[in-house]
Amino acid sequence: MIKILAACGAGVNSSHQIKDALEKEMKARGYQVSCDAVMIKDVNEDMLSHYDIFAQIANTNLGFKIDIPVVDAGAILYRIPAMAQPVYDQMEEAIKSIS
Repeated sequence: MIKILAACGAGVNSSHQIKDALEKEMKARGYQVSCDAVMIKDVNEDMLSHYDIFAQIANTNLGFKIDIPVVDAGAILYRIPAMAQPVYDQMEEAIKSIS
């Protein structure tokens, strides 16, 4: 099981949309993933140490080095397949890199 952390400003709407989309698409591609959604301000080194991949809504400087693959997942929110597809492909590459 690959654990993904999705984060957005409030941790309520966008990160949950990203979470749902990633779980659905990665399952369709044959991967077992679990995704949690949180507020970006709550992300810290300890939290990230429990995840395999970080899906942020936008490139964010958290003030520390992130040691897991990071995927900028904000384009998923536009719900335009041509914009979301590259994000899904990047996520799949991240999964392959740690598997």
